[in-house]
Amino acid sequence: MSEPIDPGVLELAHRVFDLARFGHTEELTAYVDAGVPVDLTNDKGDTLLILAAYHDHPETVAALLARGADPGRANDRGQTALAAAVFRRSEAGVRTLLEAGADPDAGGPSARETAAFFDLPEMTALLQRGVD
Repeated sequence: MSEPIDPGVLELAHRVFDLARFGHTEELTAYVDAGVPVDLTNDKGDTLLILAAYHDHPETVAALLARGADPGRANDRGQTALAAAVFRRSEAGVRTLLEAGADPDAGGPSARETAAFFDLPEMTALLQRGVD
């Protein structure tokens, strides 16, 4: 039987995920720089990067990528940070993730499939230009 997780650790994890959600880049990166794993995941498999992308915080996305966040990591439903940025129509987030090597065809639905499904021609064009 595994030991229960310390409530203080859980509180810190919740705080760090909220920092990603709300785009508090400076405070979030201070935690990462102090040792919080840059690819920390929550109970749904969302990484800090996925949350920052989904909530349209391109500066936070860039800061996490600069600290080694995996741009291709998918959550438990197969969603990637790039697909999240496409869904949110975040041109800056999409560009930043593409520059970091995010694959428009990774995950399920992929970023490209997300753009097609939600009829986002500007995102489809951006993804196409990003891989040409």
